[in-house]
Amino acid sequence: VQLQASGGGLVQAGGSMRLSCAVSGRTFSDYVMGWLRQAPGKEREFVGSINWSDGSTYYGNSLKGRFTISRDNGSNTVYLQMTSLKPEDTADYFCSARRYGSTWSYWGQGTQVTVSS
Repeated sequence: VQLQASGGGLVQAGGSMRLSCAVSGRTFSDYVMGWLRQAPGKEREFVGSINWSDGSTYYGNSLKGRFTISRDNGSNTVYLQMTSLKPEDTADYFCSARRYGSTWSYWGQGTQVTVSS
């Protein structure tokens, strides 16, 4: 599985941004696609995930309501729509994939998101 993330950059607090993750390499019906982030000096944090098969989503505790994950089966792309961004959302964002019941096994390169106050 190959993952290619894009869409990061600089945004003002309160703004929105959409990240994309292009997925290739195999069929994904038994996979979970996820977004994780890591801020400088902090541990990697789970943002959210989506089951490729049925589109069900899960979010980190503090992010549901501001962040939305979706997928486009036709283009094999996973999206992370972020709204009401805060400076504390500043981090490198990574897309990842895992099989059901497994750990995050495949990683794309990070895309940096900077939220200015």
